[in-house]
Amino acid sequence: MVCNSCQRNIADGSRFCYNCGARQVVADAPDMASVTGGPKRLMRSSTDKKLGGVCAGLAQYFDMDTTLVRVLWLLVVLFGGTGILLYVILWIALPLAPVPVYVSAQSNVVPQAGN
Repeated sequence: MVCNSCQRNIADGSRFCYNCGARQVVADAPDMASVTGGPKRLMRSSTDKKLGGVCAGLAQYFDMDTTLVRVLWLLVVLFGGTGILLYVILWIALPLAPVPVYVSAQSNVVPQAGN
């Protein structure tokens, strides 16, 4: 995959460029709301988490870079002091997002004769 802004190669399916930070439009990877048919829900991430998945869930909900949300949260913790309490409350209150299931288009399973 090639970045829309800086034209450098990045990983397939990336939502943000690792080099310039530009948001990427991925046409073949729909978001969870379009797959389920419902509105976006604020949930903890089950795949991209360091502690409880709160920052990754917030980043996914607001369509931001996860690292940026984590840095902003760290600044709130260091300078505001209430960030830790808010993180714990969100950790308890937010439901865990379901683990995505990826189905391949082809199946290479060959049935074998019984032994």
